[in-house]
Amino acid sequence: MRFVKGHGTGNDFVIVPDPDGDLDLTPELVRALCDRRTGVGADGVLRMVLAAAEPRAAEPLARPGAARWFMDYRNADGSLAEMCGNGLRVFGRYLVDAGYERPGLIPVLTRAGVRGADVPAEGEVTVEMGPPSVGSPDAVAVTVAGRAFRATQVSMGNPHAVCFADGLSPADLAALDLTRPPDVPSDVFPDGVNVEIVIGAPDAVAMRVYERGVGETLSCGTGACAVAVASATRAGRGPGVAVPVAVPGGLLTVLWDDDQVRLRGPAVLVSDGLLRPDWLAAARRGSEPALAAGSF
Repeated sequence: MRFVKGHGTGNDFVIVPDPDGDLDLTPELVRALCDRRTGVGADGVLRMVLAAAEPRAAEPLARPGAARWFMDYRNADGSLAEMCGNGLRVFGRYLVDAGYERPGLIPVLTRAGVRGADVPAEGEVTVEMGPPSVGSPDAVAVTVAGRAFRATQVSMGNPHAVCFADGLSPADLAALDLTRPPDVPSDVFPDGVNVEIVIGAPDAVAMRVYERGVGETLSCGTGACAVAVASATRAGRGPGVAVPVAVPGGLLTVLWDDDQVRLRGPAVLVSDGLLRPDWLAAARRGSEPALAAGSF
């Protein structure tokens, strides 16, 4: 089985080309692929499949023919995810570089609906993230590493709790222990939530993120969008802003125009390879693979 490794500001993915939808991408296989010691290693898996080959995914989200490709995104723990901004940029870059699409605006079906990826021949990729839904500022109590924060609830097709760490220095933010999951109210977030801790605002912000189903990552595209929108809303601003968002893996730019949020940033393809048949068989069984994940 072929795979490609890519990342967007350090948020890394295993891309699995499966145009005809033949692959049975089980949670066990996803976890094995994402394992950084016995697998390829990644924050998630991007399965590239024709939307026509995934009618169950396409039916409730888009009219037939609205998008040629479906981005089947899975978290590192094997769970399904609605949307991933960094993943969509990498997905779009792969479609162009592998010759599946020409440079330009490419509509892609996700579990959050159709999103456009504007992919030039080279350089940064800009993706449509859809309309945000923002709750009341600082309305939700969240505890991170023993610290109490007030969070703003934001949906970017997936749920976010944006915690503004007023008074926290950059050094304090860097030292915050995100090895354990934040404590969030289950009645507000019954399916879990991505938690962002933010300093600075509203014109430029820095953040760290604990992603649902993954843990801390170097970057989160939907999280950066949620942070930018929450920051602007908290400052009494609305659409018509461009916010640089610094993440541990680099710099993203969030553009909020009218009801549409767009995300601009790098998308890098690193390597490609083949999974060994014996490793793949063991991964499907959920047993410990005895050999290396693949050859590059």
